[in-house]
Amino acid sequence: MDDVVCLSLQIGGKFPGTAIGARPLFSSSGSRMPLASSMGRPVTGAVQDGLARPMSAVKAAGYSSTLTRGSAFDPLGRSRGPAPPLEDTPEEKLKLLEKKINTLIEESCMAQSTGNLQLALDKAKEAHREERALVKQREQSGSADHINLDLTYSVQLNLANQYEKNEMHPEALSSYKAIVKNKMFSNAGRLKVNMGNIYYKQKNYHKAIKFYRMALDQISNAHKDMRSKIKHSIAVVFIAMGQYSDAITSLEDIMSETPNITAGFNLILCYHAAGDREKMKKAFQKLISVPLGISDEDKYIPPNDDTSSKMVIEAIKNDKLSQMERDLKARAEKYITTAAKLICPAMDASFASEFDWCVDMVKNSQYVQLANDLEFHKAMTCLRQKDHNQAKEILKTFEKKDSKMKSAAATNLSFIYFQEKDFDQADKYADLAMSADHYNPAALTNKGNTVFVKQDYEKAAEFYKEALRNDSLCTESLHNLGLAYKRLNHLEEALDCFLKLHAILKNSDQVMYQLADIYELMGDRQQAIKWLMQVICVTPTDPHVLAKLGKLHNDEGDKSQALHYYSESFRLFPCKIDVIEWLGVHYIESQFFEKATQYFERATLIQPTQVKWQLMEASCYRKSGNYQKALETYKEIHRKFPENVDCLCFLVRLSTDMGLKEVQEYATKLKKAEKMKEIREQKVKSGQGSTAGGRREGSGGSADSNHSSGSSRGERLSAKMRSLTVSNEPYEADSQKELDASYMDPLGPQIERPKTGAKKRVDDDDDFGDEELGDDLLPE
Repeated sequence: MDDVVCLSLQIGGKFPGTAIGARPLFSSSGSRMPLASSMGRPVTGAVQDGLARPMSAVKAAGYSSTLTRGSAFDPLGRSRGPAPPLEDTPEEKLKLLEKKINTLIEESCMAQSTGNLQLALDKAKEAHREERALVKQREQSGSADHINLDLTYSVQLNLANQYEKNEMHPEALSSYKAIVKNKMFSNAGRLKVNMGNIYYKQKNYHKAIKFYRMALDQISNAHKDMRSKIKHSIAVVFIAMGQYSDAITSLEDIMSETPNITAGFNLILCYHAAGDREKMKKAFQKLISVPLGISDEDKYIPPNDDTSSKMVIEAIKNDKLSQMERDLKARAEKYITTAAKLICPAMDASFASEFDWCVDMVKNSQYVQLANDLEFHKAMTCLRQKDHNQAKEILKTFEKKDSKMKSAAATNLSFIYFQEKDFDQADKYADLAMSADHYNPAALTNKGNTVFVKQDYEKAAEFYKEALRNDSLCTESLHNLGLAYKRLNHLEEALDCFLKLHAILKNSDQVMYQLADIYELMGDRQQAIKWLMQVICVTPTDPHVLAKLGKLHNDEGDKSQALHYYSESFRLFPCKIDVIEWLGVHYIESQFFEKATQYFERATLIQPTQVKWQLMEASCYRKSGNYQKALETYKEIHRKFPENVDCLCFLVRLSTDMGLKEVQEYATKLKKAEKMKEIREQKVKSGQGSTAGGRREGSGGSADSNHSSGSSRGERLSAKMRSLTVSNEPYEADSQKELDASYMDPLGPQIERPKTGAKKRVDDDDDFGDEELGDDLLPE
């Protein structure tokens, strides 16, 4: 096939070689071959050496007539990725490091505020390392003039504080010294106060005073509050050293320049320690005249019914500032009350007049409301001094006071009259206290007590329940409710009350004893023994509890344990008759007559008018083979009780066996005594002379009848035992914390007496306050 030749034409005056002038040649296969222009240069767009050349000088964005194989259309150049970041300058890097250090300081302070002291110290150390690296970098870059001194000071001070909080005192002192010695830090000398505090904690008082004074010298007189606080620290160190005169000098200086409550109170304490009585009064006057700087409480009362105002007042009423004001006021009242209590006993004049002076001073001050509290304390002090009349007179003056004080005074009056066994007056003032404040649990408890002694246990239980409804933690009401249920024989309810009380008062021996007693009444001796063992853990030397344990083990048939506890009880209190009797009988049954004799001799000393013990003593001598001693004992018994038939019988028998000539004399006396006994029995049967016969029955009856005669109320103890109580339980009435439920008392056993609900007033002054009338006092 012949090739077709195409001619090139010049159109529009264009130079040859342009895009329009060049036309490709078509081969027989249809491919295009660019031809050279008429000027002899390559056609535009021709490919030379395998490289593509643009069609024109201006290339379209993202377009090429000859695309590289495999390339995609990407006009925005996204395939090349993000632009490389701009590099920070050295100064910007240092600024970022400073920001990091500030963040570490803040984290350290926050950790300390939450109590995580170890984390706070770690953060402080890390901040210190970063700050050192920052300074080094600035020095290397030649910008040492731009070192942030404030940042350096903050880092070092925070590190020193964290060392101090973690009680790493040597490290803290070293850090503080580094700050103080750096002349570039202005006012760094104030940190010597912190160093003085550390020395005070280490009880290095001389160095503490030295650093306090060095810090004081560097603070100008313009900073009065700061100087006052440092002077007070110096005074506290002098007090710790016992140098009260130096402490008084510092405190007087403070009270003359910038008086405050704490310094005034400490000044009174120093005067008291130094024995300067007159200056105590002057210091008290200064103390109550110190302004607190607290605004009036009326600011929390809304001026109108505006809702927004009420919301604002409600918000600020309990904020931190208000709480701080209340704490300051409470501390001031505590100091003033404690100072008044301290002043009055220190005076040579009478207690009442000095206390009245303190009350008058308080009434004329800004603390008028404290006058009632001081009057109340005066009444309690009189009560502790056994001046009940004065205490009652003071408390009766509160009948015209506000309801709260009136109820408290009436409650204590009811308590006093209850102690004096004047139950009518106690009931009257209990009603008065309830009318003033019906929700007063102590008043309800006292009211229940007055009903309890009248044996109206159901009504008493109602008052105790009401007191518990008002105060579920009123232990006196709960205790007395258990006693009321116990008297009503509601043992399950009583057990429930004392179990609840035990959960509150875990180490109360009275509560555990009551639980043991209730379990014994319920027939559960094992539980009773368990609770008594817990009582022994609390009061291991209580002889009555030990005797109770011996009785329970004896009832269980465990003689060895019973002997152990009875012996321990006798060792601690060798005057308990039932213990002595059990031990004597036990040793007789065990054929240890000599040992049994010791116990009956003790019983004879305690109850010399009962012939029973003397007969048992003589019987032990006789059974042990000591007939001569037995004969002498029987003769002594016959001398004291000439009409005792048993004694005469044994005398006749011994005299016969020993071949004594007095046998006929004793036989005659025996017949006469038996005849008199028959006459008395006939009189008893005929109903004549029953009273006289009962009184003299021991002189002619058996050993059991003699025991009845020995316990007669008309008989008197020997001179050695006259001081003992005329009962089967000698010495028992003398113990105020008795746990023996067998002691007969008008109010029942001491352990079962209802607790009074006297108003409890406990002062916060741990060092100088006296104990007030407590709720747990039992009526005597």
